[in-house]
Amino acid sequence: MPQINDILIKPHITERTALMSEKENKYVFFVHLNANKIQIKGAIEAMYGVSVDSVNTLISPGKKKSRYTKSGILQGKTSAKKKAIVRIAEGDTIDFYSNI
Repeated sequence: MPQINDILIKPHITERTALMSEKENKYVFFVHLNANKIQIKGAIEAMYGVSVDSVNTLISPGKKKSRYTKSGILQGKTSAKKKAIVRIAEGDTIDFYSNI
């Protein structure tokens, strides 16, 4: 079981997630693979001081990668990632850029 401070890895910030946060009040985070929705909700409420309405999760499986080098072909695999799409209450916001 992950600890409360290990659940959230980092926010996932792209153009698409920025539009989601503006229009639908949803935010996307990379989370620990073993974290469940209740733990994710508690971690976000504790860290950002907002109230969470819903949490949806998805797991992106790892992909096979290969690279051609002088010594031959190197093959490997990227690790799987879990994302959480979090809808927060109307009127609440999360500001990721305040620490910059």
